[in-house]
Amino acid sequence: MKIITYNVNGIRAAMNKDLVGWLKAANPDVLCLQETKATSDQVDVKAFEALGYHLYWYSAQKKGYSGVAIFSKIKPKHVEYGCGIEKYDFEGRIIRLDFDTCSVMSVYHPSGSSGDERQVFKMQWLTDFQNYIDDLKKNYQI
Repeated sequence: MKIITYNVNGIRAAMNKDLVGWLKAANPDVLCLQETKATSDQVDVKAFEALGYHLYWYSAQKKGYSGVAIFSKIKPKHVEYGCGIEKYDFEGRIIRLDFDTCSVMSVYHPSGSSGDERQVFKMQWLTDFQNYIDDLKKNYQI
């Protein structure tokens, strides 16, 4: 399985820079996107679907902010949107696809660079994300 992860810093801007052409050439089975900054209804998804991808989006509640997605040529057996922690799920930071033999997660970590309050948020995120991953490892079996 070929997996690529890509922080697009806005999927609409990336599409204007030939994201679809790059995706066609790279041809991953699974593409994890971070910082999509859009909902699926704000994007011409037909170009991705024409390449054979199933599209899974988890956008932030705030328009034009954050967001993750996974495009997969392999249909997953389960999709998990978010991590169950409201303050992170509000920002659209995690999506997971479960396949028969593995799980793939697209994660957009907060940067904390915009000030003290966001730095505190980032540090709490790191602790909470580690706990989330530890729980997944203990409680989830493919």
